[in-house]
Formats: sequence, C-alpha cells, structure tokens
Amino acid sequence: MPQLPRLLERSLPAQTFHTLVERVHIPVTSSSPPDLQAALTQDPWSKSGKYALGWIYFSIILLVFTIATHLYHWMSDRIRRATYKEEVAKSSATSSPDDDFEMANMPTNNSTHMFFPRHGPIPQQHQQQEEEETFLSFTPLNRLIALLRYFFYRPLPVWRIRPIRSLRIRKREISFPSPGVVFVVTAAVIFVTLYSFVPQPLYYASIQFGSPPLAIRAGMLAVAMMPWIVALSMKANLVTLLTGIGHERLNVLHRWGGYICLFLSLIHTIPFYVTPVWDQGGLVVFKSFFRGQSYIYGTGIAALVPLIFLCVHSLPILRAWMYELFVALHVPVSIVFLGMLFWHCANYLTSWNYLWATAAIWLTSYLVRLCFLNWTNPRRMSWLIGEEAALTILPENAVKVTIPSQVKWKPGQYVYLRMPGISVFENHPFTLASLCSEDFPSDYGEQYRDMVIVFRPFGGFTRKVLNAAIDNGPNHTYRAFIDGPYGGMQRELASFDTVVLFAGGSGITAIVSHLLDLIKKMRDSKAVTKQVHVVWALKRPETMEWFKEELRICREHAPPETVHCQFYITAAKRVGPNGFPFPPPSPSRPVSDLVHGKIDKAFHGIASKRNSALIRDEAGGDPEKERELRRENEDGISALPAPTFLPPPKKAHTRANKPDKLTIPAVNTNLHNANNQSFDFGFPSTPTMLQKNLMRFAFLPTAHKKTGWHTEYGRPDIPFMLKGLERGFGKRTCVFVCGPPSMRVDVQRCVARMQHKVWGGGENGRQEVYLHTENYAI
Repeated sequence: MPQLPRLLERSLPAQTFHTLVERVHIPVTSSSPPDLQAALTQDPWSKSGKYALGWIYFSIILLVFTIATHLYHWMSDRIRRATYKEEVAKSSATSSPDDDFEMANMPTNNSTHMFFPRHGPIPQQHQQQEEEETFLSFTPLNRLIALLRYFFYRPLPVWRIRPIRSLRIRKREISFPSPGVVFVVTAAVIFVTLYSFVPQPLYYASIQFGSPPLAIRAGMLAVAMMPWIVALSMKANLVTLLTGIGHERLNVLHRWGGYICLFLSLIHTIPFYVTPVWDQGGLVVFKSFFRGQSYIYGTGIAALVPLIFLCVHSLPILRAWMYELFVALHVPVSIVFLGMLFWHCANYLTSWNYLWATAAIWLTSYLVRLCFLNWTNPRRMSWLIGEEAALTILPENAVKVTIPSQVKWKPGQYVYLRMPGISVFENHPFTLASLCSEDFPSDYGEQYRDMVIVFRPFGGFTRKVLNAAIDNGPNHTYRAFIDGPYGGMQRELASFDTVVLFAGGSGITAIVSHLLDLIKKMRDSKAVTKQVHVVWALKRPETMEWFKEELRICREHAPPETVHCQFYITAAKRVGPNGFPFPPPSPSRPVSDLVHGKIDKAFHGIASKRNSALIRDEAGGDPEKERELRRENEDGISALPAPTFLPPPKKAHTRANKPDKLTIPAVNTNLHNANNQSFDFGFPSTPTMLQKNLMRFAFLPTAHKKTGWHTEYGRPDIPFMLKGLERGFGKRTCVFVCGPPSMRVDVQRCVARMQHKVWGGGENGRQEVYLHTENYAI
C-alpha cells in the first residue's frame, strides 16, 4: 500500500502520524520516542499471537496424559479377560476323563492354576503369580495411579440447605465437582493468570503506542480456548473418542472453561478503561482504523454481553430451575457469541485461525451427530417418523417408557428423548435401564430390542409425560425421536474380580443394565468377576416393582453364591394425632399419595381374602349361600396379625434412625394366631406394616443373610459396610455408585481410603480399587 503514508500525512497531525507509522511496522529510527522503542522491543504487538499457543500446549499435555491412562487400563482389561477366557478353555478341555471308564486324577487338575496337572512337573505357585503380575500390570504405575486416586477420590463437602417454609425454600444439597476437576480447573486458572500478568510490561507508556499488552495476552488466551470449549460441549466429539470419557462428564469442563474464558475476557476489557483510548491522542489513531463505529469499544461489548449471559444462565441453580429455557437459548446465544467474536477480532494476529477451527469443530460434530439419530438412517423403519413408544405408570408415581428400536446401545448409556405428541421442542436425557442383547428380544422382531426408560417425574417434560400417561391410558402409543446413545462406563465391569454397586432411589436405573450384562458374561464365562454386591436404598418397598423381573433374573441365572443384594427401606409410617398411621406427605406426587392411601387402607383392614362386598356379590342375594361362603372363609383363612408398630431393630449395617423422621412409637396390639408362621422375607423381627406390604413382591427370596438377599430398615452404613466387604476384595475391585450426593460422598471417602492398600503394597497383592460415579440427575 504505497499510498497509505501519503494519505495519513494529509489527514493526521505530524506527531500522531509519526507515532502511527511506527505501529504499522515502519522501522524505528534514532528520532523515535524512547517509550515507542521500548514498546516495540519488550513485548511487540506483532508477536502476541504466541500467547494463544501457550493454552494449546497446556491442553495437549492434559489430553496426552488422559489418553495414556485410558489406553493402559483398556489394554490391561482386555488382557485380563483374554487370559481368563484362555484358562476357561483349557479347563474345559481337561474337564472330562480320557474315556468313559477311566477317571483322571483329582479335580484339582481342572483348577485355574493347575496345581496338580495330568502331565509334566508341578508348577510353583509364586512363579505363576509373578508371571501374571508382570504380564497384566505394571506395579509402579499402579501405585502411582492409586496415590493420585487417594487425593482425587476424596470428595469435597456437601452443603445442605435446610428448608424454610416461610420463604418456600426446600431442602437442597449443593455438591461440588470432584477433586480431579477442581485440580484441572485450578491449574488452568493459575496458568492463564500467570501467563497474563507475569510477562512485562502490562501497559505501554501511552495508549498511542498500542493496546495494553495485558489485554492482548488475555484476549489471545480467551480466543484460543474457544475450540476446546466447543469440543467439550459436543455430544459427538473427538475428545470422547480418544479418552473414553463421556460427553456428560466432559460437560463440567466445558462449563468451567466458559467461566475461565469470561475471566480472561474481563482481564482483556478492564485495561482499555484503565488507559482509555480517548486520552493522549489515541482517539484520532483509533478512528483512522475503525471508521463508522458509534462507540469506540462497541465490538468488544457486543461479544462480552452474550458471554456473560451464557455463563450466568449456566449456573447449576439457574439451570435446574429453568432447564427448558436453558436448552432453548444456550445454542442460539452461543452462535451469536461466535459471530460477535469474528466481528471483534477482525482477523488480528492469529485470532481468526482459532475461530475458524471452532466453527469447523462445531459443524463436524453436528454432522457426526446425525449418525446418532434414530430417524436419519434410511435403512431403518424409523426413518423420518421415529419409533413407537408406550407409557406405563409404575408405583411411586414413576413412568416407564418402552421403545422397540433397532438402535444398539451399551450398558449405562443414555439417550435424548423427544416425543412430539407430548412436547414438540423439549429434548431430555434419560439413562437406559434395559440390556441390548439377544437374551432380551422384542415382540417387534428379531432386529428390535426394547429400549426401556424409567424415571420419576418432577416438572417440565417429565411431568407432561406422566399427565399424558394418565389421560390416554396404557394402550396409547407415541412417536419417539431418539438422539444417542451417548456416555457409558470407561471400564468393563467384567474385568474386575469384585464389583460393588450402590444405588439410591431412582439411581438403580443406571445399575440394572450393568448388572444384567455382568451376570450374562459371568454365566458365559466371559467375566473375571467372582463376587457382585448390590446395595439399594429406597424410601418405600413399592419401588422394587420397577425392576422386579430384572432382579428375579439376577437371582435365578447368576452363578451360585456370586450375587448378593441388600435392600434398605429408608422411610416408614408415622403415627398421627388420632393414633392412626399415615404416610409421609409428598405434595409433589398426588397420584402416588392416592395409591399409597389405598394400599395402606387395604392392608390395614384385611381380615380375610374376600371381604363382605365380594361375598355378597358372589352369593347373588342368596342368604344361605352367603352364610356358607362366610363360614368357609372363616375356616379356611386365618386373619392376618394386627399391625404392630415397633421401632426397627438396629442392624450391623444400619444407622440408627432419627426420632423425628423414621422412629415409630411402640403400640401394644394383640397378635392373632401367633403360632402361625408367615412367609419369611428375611426380616429380622415380627412383621410390621411395611414388612407386610413387601409380601406382594414374590420375587424376593426367603431371604436370610447366608443366601445373600435380604431387606433391612434404615439407611445403610456405607463406611462400615465397605470395611466389611473389603476383606473379600480381589486383586481388582470396582465400586459403582449412583445416588444422592450424600451417598456419593460416603462411597468416595471410603474408596479413597482403600487406595493405601494399593500404593502401600498392602495385603493380597491388591492392584486396583476403581471408583465409578454416575450423575444422579440423568
């Protein structure tokens, strides 16, 4: 541009023109101001693009470390399963005698380690253990990982907000991210802060010499974060493919990345008001480059406002309060924000390189996501019209959605469900509670599997689904559009010797599919697992009906003495002022209250299998037949014992109940037919009203503790329970938890303490204690 100096010389004063030409890369001479020479040598504006590379290097280091850890666990798990499968095959080959009349040696020949083989020398046990240890794992690395888990598994405290009725504030639990997320976020904040403030200078001597270096550094870091923020937010993204971490877990880093971007944007903005452009003649220089702007910092404000909105309405308390509004506005406002960044950056330095990369990642992820939609595949019957779904109302006001589909999924994954017949624009995530396997075929055909979703409605879309099920009945079907499946567990449960599953309330939906898949692999000798412990804490026994068939399958088809289930009933009836029991109030579940009231009334007044109304109907107005039926009823069926309200006994794994919530005052009653033995459900004492309610669930075994299936009252004492279970842990153990924050905190704290048995070289050569937590809200 040879005419540029001549044009500027006519339109600007001499001093301003001299300063400006120095900033457009005209070589500095001996007559240049000293401050200008310092500005161009200490931290020149033309080389400020290097600060964006700093964030790229920081992110790549974290990504490489995560990928390496994932590959190590993935390879070791596959090697363990392959080794076990090979051992099973060898054992099967030697399980029969050479002929029908000859027995081989003792059965120990068929053991895993072949202590007494049929041919060859007797191997030494310690040699086999050393060979297995060297081949399957690397002890120093296992101890290093256990040491990191000792700190990262420890939970941060949960803030509990007590209910205030006058202010209509309900009881809430505020939980913080995991220590691992806190460590990564803290490291990122420290890095960007030091990278912005440590290099000097922070400001030039005059705004005429250029923008403040502090603002430029922070701005380039913020722009460099954009591709990573968008990549972590996408459901189908490359980070999940490389690390195995699901989108729902990366989302917390996406949110904190947005907060850090806002922090850097404020650092980028404030220096321009500390040294305003309208001082010291800087306004003339600015207007010569940016013509037609009504406000000097208009493009910066246009980009900052949508960013602030995105960060504020993403706060957990606001997102939970108005989730539908959050989903509807978040993506459109993000597109506006990206467009404002293009306008604001104006292709300075390398800014547009990162913005174009952001747009490319965004577009690619949406294109890949088309493959996860059930209505975009022309080879499926659901093309463009979706699947057919049926709704069923379960006890405790829960809703079951059954969708026969050709989509394949893995245990623990979730989908986004849209039902236009109920709500056109709402799209909500739900965990899949069924197993995609040939053992569970669908009535629709061989290529279909029943995709089952079970949830407890609260508000918004889930409440609309419940209302539709009530209004239209069970025979009405709906069109269902599925986006997914996504997520899932990084590790294979079948690769661990011992598996412990904790569920709280509706958190059982995330565990059922894992449990069924694990038992199937144990039955087919494809799992290393020897022991499975399931602990389910639920408020009322009616909740067991949600998955009574799945629990029956687990009990009947699991290898003997491998699966142990413990059910904890955490809520009981309270006695009202009139002396009669009443269920705890639940105004948010009126249908459930109505069902509970009828159940309690029916069980409270039962004296025989047929009441007077049924007898009169059956007699058809014949007095003689009515008397005969009543006499037969009295002779054939003894009355149930009157309800006994006794405080539940304190068990080894049960915490004492609080008097104002679960303690039930004793009431003296006359027990009829005390000598008659009722069906044993594994309860520790005389049946109470809740225990008699449990008699409806025939899938429950005649449970004794030695069978591994039993039901108790109160809340499980998780620390004491895990301490007892730890004695039977194998070399590799997985603890899986999906429940309220208080349950997750207890499990995390206990598993963190167990890590010292690994990195400290503890007993039994323990190699790993792995923890997997699921989001209770999904």
